[in-house]
Amino acid sequence: MAPDRPSPASDRPTASHRAPLRVAIVTESFLPQVNGVTNSVCRVADLLAAEGHQAVVLAPGHGPASYAGFPVIRLPSLPLPFYRDFPVGLPARRTMTAAIRAFAPDVLHLASPALLGHAAVEAARRWALPTVAVFQTDLAGFAGRYGLPGGQTVWPLLRRVHSAVDRTLVPSSATLETLAEHGFPRLHLWQRGVDTRRFSPEHRDEELRRRIAPGGETIVGYVGRLAKDKRVDLLTHVARLRGIRLVVVGDGPERARLRRRLPDAVFTGQRTGDELSRLYASMDVFVHTGADETFCQAVQEALASGVPAVAPNSGGPVDLVVPEHNGLLYSPDSVRELRVAVGRLAHNRQVRQRMAAAARPSVSARTWEAIGGQLIDHYRSVIAPSRELAGGGLQASPGGARSLPHDPLSDVIGTGPS
Repeated sequence: MAPDRPSPASDRPTASHRAPLRVAIVTESFLPQVNGVTNSVCRVADLLAAEGHQAVVLAPGHGPASYAGFPVIRLPSLPLPFYRDFPVGLPARRTMTAAIRAFAPDVLHLASPALLGHAAVEAARRWALPTVAVFQTDLAGFAGRYGLPGGQTVWPLLRRVHSAVDRTLVPSSATLETLAEHGFPRLHLWQRGVDTRRFSPEHRDEELRRRIAPGGETIVGYVGRLAKDKRVDLLTHVARLRGIRLVVVGDGPERARLRRRLPDAVFTGQRTGDELSRLYASMDVFVHTGADETFCQAVQEALASGVPAVAPNSGGPVDLVVPEHNGLLYSPDSVRELRVAVGRLAHNRQVRQRMAAAARPSVSARTWEAIGGQLIDHYRSVIAPSRELAGGGLQASPGGARSLPHDPLSDVIGTGPS
């Protein structure tokens, strides 16, 4: 007897190999929160809509009820006590199960799975739904930065979830190596795309530059969340360099404290769209301080904007920044190396211009169209064997007869609200 699973439209005999897909996206973060997970989910939804696929998004907290023409089903959440603007989704299993079953997806896309992802995997296993998980947030590093108790249990918990999916997509070679060391199976490299039209040197705005740096200072910029895990306070050492104007783009719980520590910096708050495009392109040097990045989209957007980048020699930036070519890397915990790297680009126009010329070409092939095509191929790769198992009358979990081990989180959260 075949497993009790929904019957997607693309399972019908008339469906071709390249028939439109039905994708259920379960994400731990979504609009109105702006972060790497949210941005990636939005780009995936945009891609699916542009190519005629169907999707539904299941996300925590309050926010828009639709995106890219797809419904967004909201699940209950609680704010983190130390980061109240960041809601943590609660696994409302009955709501989630009903929504997934009603949509009847071909594949389940888990964006940075944690509590919601765990519940979604359980539902997928019951119906032999193919599953693709995207590892994007270094939760172990996040827990360490905030001194959270039980940080050592993060890796085993994440491994349990990812061991039960058909394929885990990893954004950088450094993260792939780390996951392999922790025993994560079925890993595949899937990097992030960048909108090369939105992020381009063409958006450089000389009037904006004059307002930011009326004395003609070299503009050094940071774009990202203003939170403890991003280590933005390291910019206090950069701010002491002569002849620069520091620009901080973003928002978060550390904003007020950072404004006190960086009284001469320009704080723009969170910016999107054309404003963000102009800010990126109007910088002379981009600097990133977070050392726990699985990819670091901000670095890629800066490079696409023709701005050389200074970033830690760890995690995702290692795949993006080629030292002496499009930027410089520094040892993550070395304030001296950070100051030297930023100072070298800020004070040497010839070196800065040489690296700026190489910045955009270094990422120009990483369009979302190209990266999105790879994602669709990953979807189809996990769908095919799952259909063969279901068609053969086997009782199969995704990827074969494997089950999700007991998760200690379940003892704490129970079944969750419905």
